[in-house]
Amino acid sequence: MAGIKDVARKANVSIATVSRVISKPETVAAETIKKVTEVIEELNYQPNAAARQLRMSETKTILVVVPDITNTFFSRVLSGIESVAMKNEYQVLLGNAASHVVDFENGYLNALRQRKADGMILLTAGIESSAVDEIAREYPLVLACEYIEGLSVPTVSIDNVSGARKATEYLIELGHERIGMISGPMNSVLGRDRIKGFYQAMARNQLEVNPVLVQEGDFSYESGYNLMEKLLALKHGPTAIFAANDEMAFGIINAIESKGLRVPDDISVIGFDDIKFSSIFKPGLSTISQPAFQIGTKAMELLIRLLKRKEIRKTQYLLESQLVLRDSCCPLFLSVRCKPLQSQSNVRTKNL
Repeated sequence: MAGIKDVARKANVSIATVSRVISKPETVAAETIKKVTEVIEELNYQPNAAARQLRMSETKTILVVVPDITNTFFSRVLSGIESVAMKNEYQVLLGNAASHVVDFENGYLNALRQRKADGMILLTAGIESSAVDEIAREYPLVLACEYIEGLSVPTVSIDNVSGARKATEYLIELGHERIGMISGPMNSVLGRDRIKGFYQAMARNQLEVNPVLVQEGDFSYESGYNLMEKLLALKHGPTAIFAANDEMAFGIINAIESKGLRVPDDISVIGFDDIKFSSIFKPGLSTISQPAFQIGTKAMELLIRLLKRKEIRKTQYLLESQLVLRDSCCPLFLSVRCKPLQSQSNVRTKNL
């Protein structure tokens, strides 16, 4: 492959002249530009992309920070981000914001300061709001999946309170009253919003919440399994469980079945997120489906607008979620060896 030295030699000019023709043609005579560009075309010379981006004061790279890189939900969000990024010739640099892995301010914030990326998409609100506010004041920033109260940062998410309320109301519609919940951590906005929706649904239907049936998880499979074992040890356990995410729901179902019980025959279970495994798991998991791919595409579109200094009309974009019905829930009056409401091959959805 031809290099800049080959172009300079064949055009009988200096390497500096070739460089100016590429980066600052206004400083070079028209005749020289014509001669050099003809040689560039003849030799099919491709200027170094990194050098070109440096001259333009941009890296054509964006940084995406994920709260937990092992959570499969975020893979679909990332796919959406990458689909728009590639069309606009941006590369995606991925970072894991788990608190035990990285010091956010000294890590990813410095990446922007050192011009290793042009902008950032945060898929987590589990970062000090002051740090996020500092980034947004200096660099293009979009928050996706979660939000931070009080900050005017462009945000793409669903209404998690409404989604959790709908999941709980579905269990109530099936006749369940002794409903338990395994929530996310209360130090996360998703944990707080989803338990809020649960309590709203119970209150709207004049149903009392037994505090013992509400346990705080951490969105992991293990917490779902362990906390469900705790609920199963109660004399009067729940007839239905709302899990604040699908991974905990899988742990809940396996804990139930480890005791010789069946889902939904003995206990109904509903999750949240609709990750890919939810349709493969046995029984198929009823859940609240987030438009993860669309969250990613919208977040990247907004970031590009910020990078191009275009106006963004509003700061919060709420996308529609759906109630997806599979085989993990059934009416209370059919409990103990009830038939699932429908087969996994015939999934129904309801817009929220």
